[in-house]
Amino acid sequence: MMRSLKPSFLLLLFLACFSKISAQTASGKFTNLGPQVFASLIQGSVFAEDAAGNSYAYTVVRGRPAHLIGFRLHPTKQVLDVELEGTDGSWDVEVSTDGVVYIAAANGVLFKHMPGTDSVTSLGKVLPGEKVIWDLVAGKDGEIFGGTYPGARVFRYHPKDGFKDVGQGALVKDENYVRSVTYHKATGKIYAGIASHSALVELDPKTGAKKQLLADKDRDQEAIYHINLVNGLKGGDRVFGWLTGPTERVTAIYNIKTKKFEEYMPTLDVKSVIKAPKGSHVYYTAGGKLFVLDYAAKKPQPKELAHLGGETKTIRWGKDGQLYLLTGSKHFHVYNPKTGKHITEKLEVPGQPIDIQSIGVGPDGLIWTGGYLAGGHATYNPETGENVQYPGLDQTEGMANLGSSIYFGIYAKARLYAHDTKKPWDTKQGNPKFLGQIKGQDRPFAVLGLEKQNKVLFGTVPGYGILGGALVDYDVAADKLETFEGLIPDQSIISLVQAGEVVLGGTSIYGGLGGVPTQKEAKIFGWDPVQKKKVFELIPVPGAMSVTGLAQVPGGNIWGFADGDLIVFDPTKREVVSKHKFFTMNSNPTHIWRNAFLQVHPNGLVYVAVNGKLYSVDPANMKVTTIEDNVSLLAMDQKGRLYFRRMLDLWRYDPATVVE
Repeated sequence: MMRSLKPSFLLLLFLACFSKISAQTASGKFTNLGPQVFASLIQGSVFAEDAAGNSYAYTVVRGRPAHLIGFRLHPTKQVLDVELEGTDGSWDVEVSTDGVVYIAAANGVLFKHMPGTDSVTSLGKVLPGEKVIWDLVAGKDGEIFGGTYPGARVFRYHPKDGFKDVGQGALVKDENYVRSVTYHKATGKIYAGIASHSALVELDPKTGAKKQLLADKDRDQEAIYHINLVNGLKGGDRVFGWLTGPTERVTAIYNIKTKKFEEYMPTLDVKSVIKAPKGSHVYYTAGGKLFVLDYAAKKPQPKELAHLGGETKTIRWGKDGQLYLLTGSKHFHVYNPKTGKHITEKLEVPGQPIDIQSIGVGPDGLIWTGGYLAGGHATYNPETGENVQYPGLDQTEGMANLGSSIYFGIYAKARLYAHDTKKPWDTKQGNPKFLGQIKGQDRPFAVLGLEKQNKVLFGTVPGYGILGGALVDYDVAADKLETFEGLIPDQSIISLVQAGEVVLGGTSIYGGLGGVPTQKEAKIFGWDPVQKKKVFELIPVPGAMSVTGLAQVPGGNIWGFADGDLIVFDPTKREVVSKHKFFTMNSNPTHIWRNAFLQVHPNGLVYVAVNGKLYSVDPANMKVTTIEDNVSLLAMDQKGRLYFRRMLDLWRYDPATVVE
């Protein structure tokens, strides 16, 4: 499926002989080509009622800015579409016991909305230093609790008291994510799911006392990603936690009464678990289907009730005794447990422009962009200005060409695809073609096509909390993937370039988010793509944590960045022949995956996008010119026009003669 948008809518150092970068500017033309990728991805959702008893469904649409969309039910009608200023999304929406809708913004801000009104109010940052609110849960008497990143904290909000750090710091030492929270009415305790190394923490918000509950055998997983609590079950109240790992996901069930993990179920939509108002039946969704369990049975067995399609975003019992569900496919479902009757209605959710995550020039000459988080792709035709949408794939981290195909490295779980640009885009018909996914890996940033060998290489960053990337060899003719792990132990492979008969790779000491590096210095290594073996490795710059942006320049040398230094590497001598300071890297970043992009221009200059700036470098004398601020990513078309992003906008720079 494709959607075409009209152009009018798109407008909606260093040096061996110098001590610092030149302050000169360059002539040329900058053009804002506008938003490229559009999506209608819904995130946090909730059902709520206004003071008059009218029912509503609320959901947040990803975009910049994100929008809170409201639908009045019975009959269904959209009644609200309001921007959430300053954020591009919300992972969770919750309604308090006094009927206020709270929105957890992806920028660490909490918003509130009164059902039936037409506005939202920002309540500000929940806690100093916290960048993301991951999950919310209602407590008693109008209070709301939430989990945050990067401090792995739990906050409480009440209109009378404001915000408070009830966990008194990180719930688990050295962790960054409280990914999920739920509230136990009988005790007033919070149960919190932790990432990047899984843990389930029982928190007393009155005293700050914390206790880790997850069994040791499960602590090597990534996260308790979603969490829910069901009260009033035979044998004790249960906490349902979605336990995610590099290769598998299960639902772990903790019995609060017995203080034991009593069961593990296949993956289900934990947010959907809900008990019937009366009796022992528990309803939930999994794999796009609705199920029921009878907890009065000795061994409860799931019974399938209805096909829904899409992951359940929110669920509740209506005043009419029917079960209401809203799914990620933007369908509102009503299920009657007495009759088994199931009604479905598609909600018209407006699409929003989303941030650009990746840029590449395809073999078709079009400028390909991939969307952040919501995924999807788009092309921009540099000759006609036409924008075409290509939905169906998730977030692309890296892309490269071979022949008529463009290859995508997709987050999460390092899924690899190939799209033949000579054929129509049709995900249902296998174009793009799914090549496979790489066990234990997550983000394929580095992608390189090798014409002579008819291969594509992918370099990856591992999953959350894990160290050690992989080099993946895809043989096009044989349609075969081969994975090589441990080439540089505990380091990710984040850049690749061909240098004669050898491929050079650059690494980062950082792995998945939340992983603590064990290595001190990044490396450059050589890879023989025919023999499929590493031929050398070395430390290009002592103390550098990453090697990014590797590119071949005229004369055979390889340029790249070792943290803030531009390095010139001789692949024959296998040594760095010069380095040039551009900036000083933060000594303790959360990660370094791709901070530099280089393009060799027909005018003889090398254009560099690094640390938020665009430069040109003359290889003849290593003269550097600062061109522009607020620049990230960099690609170049066949006519030498350069493309970069500013959040959701694609920009073009047409270079001219450098001003002397």
